[in-house]
Amino acid sequence: MKSSLDCAWRIALLLFWSAKPVWSAEPSGSTTQSTNIFSPASTPAKSIADLSVFVLIITGIIFLVVFALLLYSVVRFRGRGMDGGCEPAQVYGSMQIELAWTIIPILIVVVLFLATARVIHAVQDAPEPAGALDVIAIGHQYWWEFRYAKLGVVTANELHIPVSDPSHPTPTFLRLLSADTDHSFWVPQLAGKTDLIPNHPNRMWMDPQRTGVFLGQCAQYCGTQHAKMLLRVSVDGPEDFAAWVRAQQKPAVEDAGAIAGKRVFERNACMNCHAVGGTPANGRFGPDLTHLMSRATIAAGAAENTHDNLRLWIQDPSAIKPGSLMPAMKLSDADLDAVVSYMETLH
Repeated sequence: MKSSLDCAWRIALLLFWSAKPVWSAEPSGSTTQSTNIFSPASTPAKSIADLSVFVLIITGIIFLVVFALLLYSVVRFRGRGMDGGCEPAQVYGSMQIELAWTIIPILIVVVLFLATARVIHAVQDAPEPAGALDVIAIGHQYWWEFRYAKLGVVTANELHIPVSDPSHPTPTFLRLLSADTDHSFWVPQLAGKTDLIPNHPNRMWMDPQRTGVFLGQCAQYCGTQHAKMLLRVSVDGPEDFAAWVRAQQKPAVEDAGAIAGKRVFERNACMNCHAVGGTPANGRFGPDLTHLMSRATIAAGAAENTHDNLRLWIQDPSAIKPGSLMPAMKLSDADLDAVVSYMETLH
């Protein structure tokens, strides 16, 4: 019995030290594009990852102990030929055993509860420091809107935030709103999953400690295109973030060569849904297009922002996102080419 328990503890320790590099290692490069919860890059995500590993170790130890006891019982009390088919001695109760399997599970549950409550309190009740960046994140069917109210910047689907140096923390606090139905904001490497509920503002924060691109997803079924409601968080260095903000604060560039496309854009229903800074277009149903070409993707991350994909997206949105709420405008080839050329001037 003692040797079986010793073996179980050794296996548990081996599993722990084998798994530790997976969740504690830092990526070798400066750019990250994954959804690995065991590679946290922010304090909230690391707290959740550490708690997950702690729970995994506890439950793993429980499994190994129970398995060892079961194995010992099967081997030690197996039927033998010399028993002659006789029924073994029956045990009708043991106060020690009853107390053990009542008290030990209660202690385990209490420990897991306290560990979980500690992490929830640390994440949800964290105070917002004076130097924090405030962003309003609004979930739409099926895209993300990001508003930097103090900076005068509005963008979509690709959130830019500054890296947070531990010596000079610059966390980002997000106020989460929904424009229609339930959504859920989840970037596994930066923070836990938080719901966006109509008429019920939520909040979350992240303090990424390395630069890179971190991928996320709407994690609450919100309709037909839920699976393609993706998001990207670009964590920039201080200089790069400041340069991005300056570029986003500028109005749309007037390009004389794209006047025809601008007229097509304004003559059709495009301007009823989309906004372009410095123009009469001030729609709010779709993403702000003022700096469309500064984004790496279109259609909430469903396709790369290339000429061909942009043309196909305007021509037939359902070809990229079936069930998308953006209508096909049925433009002629000439008008389609003109409006695509205009879109490509919006840097």
